[in-house]
Amino acid sequence: MPLRNKIRPSRPLRRPFPQSGSTAAKSPSPFAHSRASWGTARLALTAFFAVDGLLFAAWVVRIPDVRSQVHASHSALGLALLCVSAGAVATMPVVGRLCLRYGSRPVTVASLAVLALSVPLPAHTHSVTALGGVLLLFGAGYGGANVAMNSAAVEIVGELGRPVMPSFHAGYSLGGLLGAGVGGLLAGPLTAAQWLALAGLAGLAVTTTAGVALLRCPAARPVATTSAASSAPASPASSTGTARSAGRVLVLLLGLTALCTAYGEGAVADWTTLHLTDDVHAGARVAAAAYAAYALAMTTGRIGGTWLSMRLGQHRVMILGGLTAAAGMLLAALAPLVPLALAGFVLVGLGLANIFPLAIAQAGVIGGPQGVALASTLGYAGMLIGPPVIGFLADATSLPIALTTVSAAATVAAVLPLIARRR
Repeated sequence: MPLRNKIRPSRPLRRPFPQSGSTAAKSPSPFAHSRASWGTARLALTAFFAVDGLLFAAWVVRIPDVRSQVHASHSALGLALLCVSAGAVATMPVVGRLCLRYGSRPVTVASLAVLALSVPLPAHTHSVTALGGVLLLFGAGYGGANVAMNSAAVEIVGELGRPVMPSFHAGYSLGGLLGAGVGGLLAGPLTAAQWLALAGLAGLAVTTTAGVALLRCPAARPVATTSAASSAPASPASSTGTARSAGRVLVLLLGLTALCTAYGEGAVADWTTLHLTDDVHAGARVAAAAYAAYALAMTTGRIGGTWLSMRLGQHRVMILGGLTAAAGMLLAALAPLVPLALAGFVLVGLGLANIFPLAIAQAGVIGGPQGVALASTLGYAGMLIGPPVIGFLADATSLPIALTTVSAAATVAAVLPLIARRR
């Protein structure tokens, strides 16, 4: 998720992957506001992350109903789902500039409002073309919200001087868990239109309440945006050029890691319920529960992400996470029994939990804001290509076989951090 707000420069080429027991937290600014004020801002922003996850999950658990309503094949649905990522990618650069001009917090509130208003729309479409159109709007709100929220989170992390970024992403996962769980319970009593309308109203209520609290909190002080290379100690021109080139390669490797991870996250979000209902013959509530189990596992992994990173080192967390996700996806895709498939999705959630956040954070350490932007753009490319690739492969072979590509991508995501560290 591109973060185009102002970010403090760091020392890029020195130990991009901290060793066990290390921490990259910055000391609080002498100009920082009171701890209570920043605590309020942190809670309010966490609420935004949570409602973002809730709204996305509310849509995901009703994809089978909407698919039946528009009579879409796997490939047609894949193209429609592609519009979510297309809308997000098209909107992110614009939202980044808006954050720089107006501040990330007002843009966060506006983006979440757009997202909440767009959630009910897919249930009122009756063709694949119409579904794709409303999903473009949904994706625009979703992508804009993620850029703005992460920009605001970077400010708060810098002012608090503590590595609290995982807690924001845990809030997103917790919201996804809540949306999937409640959506599954209400799959019978409520139609897709009723459930998505209810989710949209809840999103607007949280956006209003948390938005007032967030906007009343003191703004972060301006910070420098000096590039990583310019902040390094003076060196001969050739050495500086070599260092910059090495930094770009490392950021590229981390961006490809984010791409592979986002490919898996998008596939699980878009195809889990269909796989369980069509291939494993689970009911709608069980399928929704599977996504809830995946979200719970990811939430648990992110809550413990900072602790694990400090003790194992970030590169080990990423490598072990990728291998765990690869094994879990093979089990989830190929197991003929519902309990085994559920166990596989739990492993996928645990494995993927921290790879994307750590990859983006390390890209920022190495390349500053430009590094974050490049890695995030590549990450969303994974989300962009995932739905249609899975859809076309499912039509050509089968959905379980198509889902095994997530395992392959997770394996690549485990190998790339090791390559980056050795460079």
